Amino acid sequence: MSDESCVALLVGAGDGIGAAVARRFAAGGYKVCIARRDAAKARALVDELTAAGHCVQAYSVDARREAQVQNLCESVERDVGPIEVCLFNAGANVQKPLLETTDELFFKVWELACYAGFLVGREATRRMLRHGRGTMLFTGATASVRGGKGFAAFAAAKFGLRGLAQSMAREMGPKNIHVAHLILDGGVNSVAIHNRKKVQLGIEPWQIPAGSLAETSSIAEAYWFAHMQTRDAWTHELDLRPSVETW
Repeated sequence: MSDESCVALLVGAGDGIGAAVARRFAAGGYKVCIARRDAAKARALVDELTAAGHCVQAYSVDARREAQVQNLCESVERDVGPIEVCLFNAGANVQKPLLETTDELFFKVWELACYAGFLVGREATRRMLRHGRGTMLFTGATASVRGGKGFAAFAAAKFGLRGLAQSMAREMGPKNIHVAHLILDGGVNSVAIHNRKKVQLGIEPWQIPAGSLAETSSIAEAYWFAHMQTRDAWTHELDLRPSVETW
């Protein structure tokens, strides 16, 4: 449900999916709190949404640090309002041959893409339980369900995050907290993907076929859809991909 007194807390909200979700929930009447490693990087988005008349704030947080995540949730609830919906969108999409994957790299990918999800999910739902309702959203990937060549670290982390989401859904559902895991199976129309295609394929953004990348606004609409579902028909897992994607 939409409530102008409630908050959408977006953790790991970068300039792509996170920004699109911020715009969608702001348009839906929510106060939006954007949390990323460096809040200053969200300045342009904050200014954009503020100019449009929305309530939005940005926070600096390292989602891998328990105390910082706890302080974030307490600050939001104290200064902005009750957390109605929380999105965990942080990740570390690293592709590396197995024999070149160091223990440090493996741990860092797991720590950001899985452990941080546990901390955010636990602390956000802890607050939701106080209010008797809420939605916890997790961003998954192809690697959540299939370990591809060169993705040992990323797949292990994303498999773990998916398992966390399933466990949380079974525990929190009866307590009126909707936990949903959205699998993004395919490229996202973003600067990061544009740069990757230029390096790997030597093509410019304007050469990428129309409709072959998922638009961030379309992804944000799926998150909004999941959040607005009534509790008699909740979706736990939703997979999204462009129509041309091979799967």
